[in-house]
Amino acid sequence: MPIFTGQSREQLRRLYLQAWGKYRARLPLEPLEAQIAAVIAEHPEYASLLESSQALTADYSPEGGGANPFLHMSLHLALREQVATDRPPGIAHIHAALTQRLGDSHAAEHAMLEPLAEVLWQSQRSGAAPDEQRYLERLRGL
Repeated sequence: MPIFTGQSREQLRRLYLQAWGKYRARLPLEPLEAQIAAVIAEHPEYASLLESSQALTADYSPEGGGANPFLHMSLHLALREQVATDRPPGIAHIHAALTQRLGDSHAAEHAMLEPLAEVLWQSQRSGAAPDEQRYLERLRGL
């Protein structure tokens, strides 16, 4: 069962805020909290949001034109899980090759975010499982 299934937007955002707060206070982190805090630490541009009262209620609609920091960070977490488990098969190799070419694992993830978001959007729109082959093709094209 996916970790985030059944949680509201506010509950998911609260998880990010709690992980960041514990990280900043140097408190022990659960494994998922450590993963979340690591992603946040790589995105200092989001730190002030996560320390503000608007974090739980801010809307990030496509019409508003602003990127959704929670979606962005969640995509990083999803990519890291895919790479760690090599699911879909071959993604770990693609990530390693991109990391070598771009010189940084985080930069490789950023390159991979758009294809992941696209395949998830198409899956949601069609009501079908994500098309792993199309996803891998897009990633290989990077």
